Amino acid sequence: MFRLGRSTLSNLNIRSIQEMMARSSHLKHSPDFHDKYGNAVLASGISFCIVSWFVYITQIGVEWNLSPVGRVIPKTWKHH
Repeated sequence: MFRLGRSTLSNLNIRSIQEMMARSSHLKHSPDFHDKYGNAVLASGISFCIVSWFVYITQIGVEWNLSPVGRVIPKTWKHH
């Protein structure tokens, strides 16, 4: 196994890797779908999720501001 790895690394030329990287960096980069529409798709997805959760939470009957002020009636004082 060690001999196989050593022979593979010796056949792999560092210069050829550098030349491949140099060639690929000079290619003209044309915008693809993600460059054109990536931010718009991301923003619309986030807004859809927020609106969906808001509608879901309001439709299941969650009561907001669960403060007992105004709903708690004090009990009458008991004299012993």
